[in-house]
Amino acid sequence: MSRRQQIVRLLVRYRNSGVFSGLQLDGELPRLDRIPATDNPTQFVADLEALGTTFVKLGQVLSTRPDMIPAEYVTALERMQEKVAPIPAEQIRAIIEEDLGAPVAKLFVWFDPEPLGCASIAQVHRAELRDGRQVAVKVQKPDVAAQLRSDLSVLRSFATAADHLTRVGRKVRFSDWLDEFAKTLRMELDYETEAANLARFGQHLAPYPELTVPQPVWDLCSRRVLTMELVQGVRVDAIPQVRRTEQSMEPLAAALIRGYLDQIFVHGEIHADPHPGNLRVTPEGQLAIFDLGMVAHVPPRLRERLLKLLFAAIDGRGEEVADEIISISTRLEDYDEERYLRETGQMIARYAANGTMSEGHVVLEVVRIATASNLRTPPELTLLGKALLNLEGVCRVLAPAMNTRGVVEKQLQHVMRARLKKSLSVANLASEAMEMQQLLRNGPRRLTDILSLVAENRLQMKVTGLEESRLMENIQKVANRIAAALITAALLLSSVLLMRVPTRVTLFGYPAFAILLFLVAVVIGLGLILSALLFDRRTRARAHEERGHR
Repeated sequence: MSRRQQIVRLLVRYRNSGVFSGLQLDGELPRLDRIPATDNPTQFVADLEALGTTFVKLGQVLSTRPDMIPAEYVTALERMQEKVAPIPAEQIRAIIEEDLGAPVAKLFVWFDPEPLGCASIAQVHRAELRDGRQVAVKVQKPDVAAQLRSDLSVLRSFATAADHLTRVGRKVRFSDWLDEFAKTLRMELDYETEAANLARFGQHLAPYPELTVPQPVWDLCSRRVLTMELVQGVRVDAIPQVRRTEQSMEPLAAALIRGYLDQIFVHGEIHADPHPGNLRVTPEGQLAIFDLGMVAHVPPRLRERLLKLLFAAIDGRGEEVADEIISISTRLEDYDEERYLRETGQMIARYAANGTMSEGHVVLEVVRIATASNLRTPPELTLLGKALLNLEGVCRVLAPAMNTRGVVEKQLQHVMRARLKKSLSVANLASEAMEMQQLLRNGPRRLTDILSLVAENRLQMKVTGLEESRLMENIQKVANRIAAALITAALLLSSVLLMRVPTRVTLFGYPAFAILLFLVAVVIGLGLILSALLFDRRTRARAHEERGHR
């Protein structure tokens, strides 16, 4: 209850703030350069940090949703730091020994008790293996998973209530968004998943020698312990000017964009937060990528849609961009298609005419227009926009003079050529030839069967599943309501008649049994009214939701 009260106080404190004004349910669509909200984003971040680990992670994920959060809040959330004191090295050793099944002295030649870094979920210590390799050991703190599960349970109840009772909730679906957040957080708590991400990213980025990913030491990894190569370097936003004169940073920036676009559109994985804290320039002149716990996976069909969307935006085809967004989104109640098509076309035209607007801004602006027009877009679209925006920010820090837009366009063309080449591979051509062969073999027979049915007047169309549909469920609920209303009326009538019958036991001067029947009728009647109001509202909102064409 105390935890629930803390959350309620936070919600009440910021109920009238600009935290969710990015949704702009009424009025004009917000611009990326809009006037900052009057409330203090720094204080909002401080309040989230005070609530602990779950809310620090929640703030970090909120920073990837500029379609929901105003720009000044996004900036403040991106700078969120987990200010926690390190736990004793003895507890870290105990977790390592429990998970890896051996004493730390046998696993490592040397283990530094002083942490390299400390966060609310994990601590990182430096160590040395038997073969002389220097490694970083990331260890999950005790009882973190239990606290996160408890907080998520409380947040889920608030999200469900908001979805049912508020217009913002019906538009955004907080419960679905929270489920995605919980899924991502569970993946981050599983260090075996992060180790697999490190290995996979290292393999996929191998064609780019400018990039490096520290590889895991699999024998020393578990769900709570991640041992990986120790890679040292300078943050990309702290590179000294002397280093810049010695080495050009433009090849690193270009390789980062090309590698991440390959990762998204070829391999279907989005690391949505490549911020300067996760990128370092090594002494060898490479760009090292860290912290791959939160990686979103994009299915192949959606990947193709997103790629077509970006190509249409680059060519200035606003109608095609709008069509692609509609095809992967959900149309909500009061969906304003005319406004959506008009504003999307205008925005794409501005992008095509203005060379300073980046692809990340375009994607996020499209999401804003869709949300304001009551069109709910998939979360992968926002992650794509946020990833592109972060990449562009990192490239401005590394190589301010580089033409980022040109690199993005050229790499997208390369990705498309690679996809076309892959579609013409021997395996794909053989599979399509087999399907065509099957169609040619079975087509004439099936066409003959259809014509025979038509000639004999036996062609029928059968509609199944009606008995399991929502129609029968709603009819049953209507019948239950009618029955409950009749019982309520009978109880009220009986209580009125019994009021005139004298009895020994009275309540407030009336027969106690009559008063009891009256109270039961009142409770049932109020329950019917509340149920009708809430259910009808949910049904109306649900009935107007429609998926885009596939």
